[in-house]
Amino acid sequence: MEKLDRSKLWGLEDYAVERPAFRRQVIAHKRHRRVRLTDHAALYFEDFLTMKYQVQEMLRVERIFEPAEIEAEIEAYNPLIPDGSNWKATFMIEYPDVEQRRRALEQLKDIEQRVWAQVGDGDRVFAIANEDLDRSNEDKTAAVHFLRFELSADQVQALRQGMNLRFGIDHPAMTCAVEPEGAVRDSLLSDLG
Repeated sequence: MEKLDRSKLWGLEDYAVERPAFRRQVIAHKRHRRVRLTDHAALYFEDFLTMKYQVQEMLRVERIFEPAEIEAEIEAYNPLIPDGSNWKATFMIEYPDVEQRRRALEQLKDIEQRVWAQVGDGDRVFAIANEDLDRSNEDKTAAVHFLRFELSADQVQALRQGMNLRFGIDHPAMTCAVEPEGAVRDSLLSDLG
């Protein structure tokens, strides 16, 4: 799968020109990369385009133009691009009310370990969470987690042959299962080599 390098990024001046059209492209692209699990939980699937946008925005906001600093941003975000046998997603727990969110995060401790994908009637593939650092503590979980769903070659093949796909959560305080279809499913399948 394609990864970022400096040759695939715009410099700050060029990005200032390209940004409006690129932003519209990324917003449209992201519409087909979100799986709403519940009213308060969603998976936002990352790929080359979403990470290119993230890096470009970081370079812009931080006014980064030194080659070593650009490389550091690329190194930080390249691991969030799928490798052809997996999906990589930002898992967000979303409560607009601060107090409600605080209470929910206390009840949802370790939820990031209970998010799964399932191909057909096969075994659930539980996400590998927060490979860079732990985002929970003994009292609560975080509102944002980075997940990787690693699939076998047989699961990838089954999906390509039309087998159904489901995502869900198996946590005592939040249980759900959803089946992405249409453009969302197609977009996720494009991540698999």
